[in-house]
Amino acid sequence: MANLISRSRKFNHFFLSKKVCFLTHLNQRNSKTSSYTSAAAGGIIKPAATFSGEFPAIFRLERYQSNKTGEAQFDTIYYEEDGHHQINNENQVMDFPGGKVPITTQMKFIAESSEKRLPCYRVLDDDGYPIPGAIFEEASKELAVKMYSSMVTLQTMDTIFYEAQRQGRLSFYLTTAGEEAINIASAAALTLDDFVLPQYREVGVILWRGYPLQQVANQLFGNKFDFGKGRQMPCHHGSNELNYLTISSPIATQIPQAAGIAYSLKMDGKEACAITYFGDGSTSEGDFHAALNFAAVLDAPVVFICRNNGWAISTPINQQFRSDGIASKGQSYGIRSIRVDGNDALATYSAIRAAREMAIKEQKPILVEAMTYRVAHHSTSDDSTKYRPVEEIEHWKTAKSPISRFRKYLQINGWWSDENESELRGDIRKQVLQAIQAAEKVEKPSLTDLFTDVYDKMPSNLQEQVKFVKDAVKRSPKEYPSDVPI
Repeated sequence: MANLISRSRKFNHFFLSKKVCFLTHLNQRNSKTSSYTSAAAGGIIKPAATFSGEFPAIFRLERYQSNKTGEAQFDTIYYEEDGHHQINNENQVMDFPGGKVPITTQMKFIAESSEKRLPCYRVLDDDGYPIPGAIFEEASKELAVKMYSSMVTLQTMDTIFYEAQRQGRLSFYLTTAGEEAINIASAAALTLDDFVLPQYREVGVILWRGYPLQQVANQLFGNKFDFGKGRQMPCHHGSNELNYLTISSPIATQIPQAAGIAYSLKMDGKEACAITYFGDGSTSEGDFHAALNFAAVLDAPVVFICRNNGWAISTPINQQFRSDGIASKGQSYGIRSIRVDGNDALATYSAIRAAREMAIKEQKPILVEAMTYRVAHHSTSDDSTKYRPVEEIEHWKTAKSPISRFRKYLQINGWWSDENESELRGDIRKQVLQAIQAAEKVEKPSLTDLFTDVYDKMPSNLQEQVKFVKDAVKRSPKEYPSDVPI
């Protein structure tokens, strides 16, 4: 047995003709060996990788073996050449530890990104009409009206609480302006058995699940009826009863937690999944990438919902990544993904409902990129007009409003009127104002609550700290808020 490597700058006409090439394939009978044969060499020839064309050299690896094994059947495979010599390695693979990988003779690097961007799933046009041929989940009149009413509630509530912060009655606030459809439509596609791990712009999700407006106000004012006992920033809601995990301020920490919760649901055989929300800025955190990899490898039933609103506070998306948005990252981790118009309530509802069903039935993660625009400032600590044009904001606020589009859809179906609109907005405004007035009158949690709910029995070092704080307040009562009981 011997190996011969031959190198030539001319086409070897034994293997090539000008327009048509042929390879003679030997199917060995009574043998495990499969190779190409050359009658001229009097033995078995196995061509290796070749580089051809007008200027690269041609490489051919010839392997000479004995030809004593049984009968041989020869098949001739023809294919067009087009000026480049190619070897048909379609059935040749290398068996690596991670699986079988097909062999190619061409040195080709994967492009940075596809020439075409991933499409965005949409159902309703800007005038509220279903796009011909659109495939979507039908929403009954009752469900559609409830979704729209909840979107209006969210918008009205945001406006009033934002104004309350500007009046100095709240320390901080975040709105969902421009992203109401993602909140409500996604929430409508879930069940209460599903665990929600939000960021901080998903108050609409917990409202849909039954969280009262009064409790929203209690949390914002941090009074004694706040489930978190005033120990969290405003807008950091949570409810054990509603399977809505309390929001954490650090960016992206909830994403790997969602993968873990989903895996727990899988182990327990639950007919439920985990859902986590995050912004495009969170995808620049390592937690995002770790979470997707864990979820994919463990086949965890989790739905990752990214609100791609164009801005991570003042950082635009073109300064965050060079990839085609977020959905394109899913395939890299082996996760089924979709890009959806987040300003289209019906498309978002349909996509999340389908994603949830796949996650549970097939026990696998799903990534959803909801394309939208953050109409408001990032928070009350931000002035977005410093880094983006006012005209751009107004365009998205009016022409691209998800609330306006869905209202048009309801009106086209005869499910909504101007009278309904006026009555709803007036009623919601009244409820929010009453909630604020009631929350302001409630006293703050006890100072001792700063040290509780960590240990079943408070250790001695914390007991000493409690005594220290109480003594400090007694010594200088004017230095501490009078509405905080000791």
